[in-house]
Amino acid sequence: MNESVRAAVIGGGIVGCSVLYHLARLGWNDTLLIERKQLTSGSTWHAAGNVTFFGHYPSITKLYVDSLRTYLEAEAISGHSIGFHDAGSLRLATREEEVKAFQELESLYSSLEVDYEIVGVNDIKRIHPLIETDDLVGAAYTPGDGHLDAAAATYALAKAARKLGASLECNCRVEALEPRSDGKWNLKTSSSHLIAEHVVVATSFWAREMLSSVGLQLPVFALEHQEIITDSISEIERLEFELPTVRDPVAPANIRQDGTGLLCGIYESNPKAWMVDGIPDDFGETLLPADLERLEPHLQHVVDRIPVFGKSGIKVVNNGPICYTPDGCPLVGPVAGFSGLWIATGFCVGIGTGGGAGRYLSNWIINGIPPYDLAAVNPSRFQTNLKRLSVVKSIKKTYAMGYEFAE
Repeated sequence: MNESVRAAVIGGGIVGCSVLYHLARLGWNDTLLIERKQLTSGSTWHAAGNVTFFGHYPSITKLYVDSLRTYLEAEAISGHSIGFHDAGSLRLATREEEVKAFQELESLYSSLEVDYEIVGVNDIKRIHPLIETDDLVGAAYTPGDGHLDAAAATYALAKAARKLGASLECNCRVEALEPRSDGKWNLKTSSSHLIAEHVVVATSFWAREMLSSVGLQLPVFALEHQEIITDSISEIERLEFELPTVRDPVAPANIRQDGTGLLCGIYESNPKAWMVDGIPDDFGETLLPADLERLEPHLQHVVDRIPVFGKSGIKVVNNGPICYTPDGCPLVGPVAGFSGLWIATGFCVGIGTGGGAGRYLSNWIINGIPPYDLAAVNPSRFQTNLKRLSVVKSIKKTYAMGYEFAE
């Protein structure tokens, strides 16, 4: 006999766990999350864990704000620490036009009850004494955000969802997904057959392959993304406070404190696409070979901004795939032409926006309408039959522009 659930969530990263948690928080506990390996084993496990209130598009700022609030709420419900460091963050400006754009957002952050201020060069040096400010004219400062343990936040969401009545099954592969004549969905998994009223595909860079079986070609691919973690730095060891995350459009990169060293994620000018012809079945918690040569054009910019970075040794270089769409915004919403099929994928800023996206999508599923207008993430903004090469080209261009320095 087939098991039936109200909603099946496929994918156990931070996005899938957020969807499951918010569905349960809204009263839907007849739900099941299915994960092919262990929770976080796609790209969540190697994410830097940066959370910020300042997004690359003002229209999706609420996703950023709701994400951190979601993780803190899940921590309180589950009792599972998310390892949040509220060190704040600075988004640097080298032109007066950028400062003006920051100022225009003040009313938005006020309405969202987020501490937000535009600071001058002297304040930047006070907030982050290791920054070189000669070319800066100001920065947007959000003192209440920072970074967290991405895996811990995912487990907090999962534990909270369980406490609210939801179920999870790991080491279970979805082998077939097919629509039924009654509007529901058949899911054949490696352990059972399942009937679901709603299906949420939150499988990151696997979503394209999973939904190709129903005739969809999502504009989603993965790119390699490298981050450098330095050895301990004496100037940081002597500080009596934790440095905020720095998002620098010149590099382009994000740089934050990691222990008594620095963690730097760089957005390459010529990024490398990953496995566009198909992802290996056994891929999981695997990092890719590091390639520092690709980062060299950008590293000098990082050293110019934070000179101690150039004096430190490199402890590790992490290179992992992250998911992208052509415009850098995720796909969150219903799939046109398919009753009960929803997607939450294409997150290049999965930790930064995943918690809020789960809240947004869960409200849409339950109430039948989105909680607020968010055209920037609606899947209908793209065709589903775009040519692969043109999609990959657009994705690489967006990445190289450094639209968002949050992960």
